[in-house]
Amino acid sequence: MSATAQKTADLVTPEILVQRAREMVPQLKARAAQCEADRKVPAETVAEMQEAGFFRVLQPKKYGGYEMDPQVFYDVCMTLAEGCMSTAWIYGVIGVHNWQIALFDPQAAEDVFGKDTNTRIASTYMPKGQVTPVEGGFRFSGRWGFSSGIDHCDWVFLGGLIFTEGQPPEYRTFLLPKSDYEVVDTWHVMGLKGTGSKDIVVKDVFVPEYRTHKASDGFMGTNPGRETFTAELYKLPFGQIFVRAVSSAAIGGLQGALDTFVDFAKVRVGDMGNKTSEQAPAQLAVAETAAAVDEMKLVLRRNFDVLMGKIRAGQPLDDIAQRLHFRFQASQVVERCAKHAYQLFSACGGRGIFLDFPLHRYMTDIMAARGHYANNPEQFGRNYGGVTLGKDNTDYFI
Repeated sequence: MSATAQKTADLVTPEILVQRAREMVPQLKARAAQCEADRKVPAETVAEMQEAGFFRVLQPKKYGGYEMDPQVFYDVCMTLAEGCMSTAWIYGVIGVHNWQIALFDPQAAEDVFGKDTNTRIASTYMPKGQVTPVEGGFRFSGRWGFSSGIDHCDWVFLGGLIFTEGQPPEYRTFLLPKSDYEVVDTWHVMGLKGTGSKDIVVKDVFVPEYRTHKASDGFMGTNPGRETFTAELYKLPFGQIFVRAVSSAAIGGLQGALDTFVDFAKVRVGDMGNKTSEQAPAQLAVAETAAAVDEMKLVLRRNFDVLMGKIRAGQPLDDIAQRLHFRFQASQVVERCAKHAYQLFSACGGRGIFLDFPLHRYMTDIMAARGHYANNPEQFGRNYGGVTLGKDNTDYFI
């Protein structure tokens, strides 16, 4: 990193980044309908996010990043979601990859950022890859769904399992360049339409060993990049930081829905002459939604304050019960947001069903986010509760 670039990075503060995101919200609202129609975030929006420095929040300083605490990353994501949840979603997904790359062998980061530190990585972590070990790496094939923001990226993280006789399957993330995969447009959906989360097809390509990352290293903190990328940020468990990357946009989306409803309800007089602002369901919906947004943001920030505090104090992150607790809280977010978004929608009366009324977009985007594997509170709640009751932990993505 050049001295000039380092000086520029040092001048950027969390407050500046969040303010830049706040200033983008009106434009994101104006582009939301086109974003949905095109089924991908506009290229100019991605360019503006790149120019604003958003993708550098978690990126290693060696490659022009800021190495800020994850709370900053989530604050930017939640703010963007107030304008367009699809934009915030791909930011959360793509942006967290600039953190994960620091876990790999350092040569992987050099492959991605060595010529251009603005390079972006997409992903789909489904364990769909067919993997054959060969000298120096693996032959790799498969088809994956849900690669959010893939149109704006030149690399991709893909999930795969390595099977060894007599041992449990080993999950790894495989890093591939654009030349090694095909994008198949399957993205015709009811929510998060603008994320462009298309399919990825790989046909028998070679992936060197250094461009893979073991899930077990992410859990134990024994990542190959730990001697090169030494910032405290990269000592966080992958399971903790990733799950919030796919749930935090829903909190900002719910705030956007609340703002939309308040502006509407303050002046709305229904066909029967009733003022929406005087209706009990509307008043209760506003109060409960505002309180829920505040609470979910507080819990998010508190949890990472705890984790980063332990890292800075040199304490191990070996409290599995605590990690399961935080994991369960992350999984609850989207379902809670969906409940409150529907509560607001219900208080709109007939006006809420019209396509030119933007609240429905927030609601369907939040509901679509609930489909992500990481946002299933029942599954992770049962595991957390079972461990609390003396059962063995079944989830190592924590």
